[in-house]
Order: sequence, then C-alpha cells, then structure tokens
Amino acid sequence: MSLAIGAGVASVVIIGVFFSFGILNNEPELAVKPTPSTQPGPVQVTADTFMENGSPVLGDPNAPITLIEFGDYQCYFCNQFFHKTEDELFKNYVETGKVKVIFKDFTIIGADSISAAHAAHCADDQGFFWEYHDTLYNNWTGENNGWASSKNLLQFARDVGLNIDEFSKCMTDSKYSTKIANSNKDAKDLGLTGTPAFFVISPDNKVTKIGGAQPYDVFERIFNSALEN
Repeated sequence: MSLAIGAGVASVVIIGVFFSFGILNNEPELAVKPTPSTQPGPVQVTADTFMENGSPVLGDPNAPITLIEFGDYQCYFCNQFFHKTEDELFKNYVETGKVKVIFKDFTIIGADSISAAHAAHCADDQGFFWEYHDTLYNNWTGENNGWASSKNLLQFARDVGLNIDEFSKCMTDSKYSTKIANSNKDAKDLGLTGTPAFFVISPDNKVTKIGGAQPYDVFERIFNSALEN
C-alpha cells in the first residue's frame, strides 16, 4: 500500500443552507493507492452528504462547530491522528462544548476495513459506538494483516462489554452494508481520494476542508477562527 501526505488545507463555502459548494483546493490530500474511482457527472452536495450515514454525534449536539472525519480503521495515518492529535483536540474543544464530532466511513484499504466499520455500527446498536471506535484504533497493528479479523472483532465486542448474541447477529446480517456504502459515496461526492479527511463546519455554514493527519495546531487555528467570527 503506497501512501503519501498532502498538507493542503482549503475552505469551501456552502451556498444558502448546504445546497451546493465549491472546493477551493488544488493541492493533493493524503493519497491511498489504489484509489477508488469517482462517480462521473455533476454531484449535488447537501447537508446529508456531511451529516448522514455516519456515527452518532460525539459532544454537545448544540455545539457551534461540527467536525466530520472520514476514516478507515485500517489506515495508518488515521491511527496516527487518533493517537497523536485526537485526545487533546477532544479535551479542549469537544468536552468544552465548542465542537461536536461525526465519524464517517471511507473503507478503501481492504475487506477488513468494511468488517471493522460494520462492527462499530453494530456496537452503536448497544450505545457503544465511540468505545468500539477507540478499541479498534487501540488494537491497530497495520494494513491488511488480519488484526481486524472476525475473531478479533468479536473479542473487541467482549472487551467493550457488548451483548455478544446481538452483536453477532448484526454482523452476520450485514445490517449496515448500505450505510457504509452510502458513506463511501458521500466521500467520493466530496472529492475525497484518501483518509483521513476532515470537514469543519462553522456557525455561519462555512466549511473548511482539512486533508491528511494534520497536527493539533491546524485544527486549533481553524476552530478558534470559526469561534471568533
């Protein structure tokens, strides 16, 4: 798997109330090859493109800023963001009621990426999405090397304290296949080619796109600017 980081950060403006938007960014994002093909033809981006097909909201639902992360649980740089940036970011902005977070799947690395995403949503059935999400990243050991096997995902469910019968049925039924597929489509509609990728929606509906596992100060600057304005 070949990966490269693009450090470009760009703003996009929602016209009206999320009816359409333009990305003002010509710099590459984090690139993961092989890159999934983008759907041809014009794409209409709406509020649902950002908000639907994702996790439950983490933080105060009335927080003035929304952070949307598109990630893959097998992604090396997603794991780096989780361990190096997310803790401090959530402590200073989510726990203080300034930012709410939605995680969306962009499962581009392999079959285990889809299985891990399924498992997180099945955990959400029992109110444990974010605990399972954290457990996945805390058990990451690489890409396509088997750490997110069915056996391990079941053990993670036990570790989190899930009802195993309910979790197993959810997984066997592939209950969230459509949700994950739709989240992937949302990512492609937004022009994403890799993970992680972030969108920050400010109180005035201005959207800032952050490509790659950027350091804390990049998010801090964007959040503070949005709060000041």
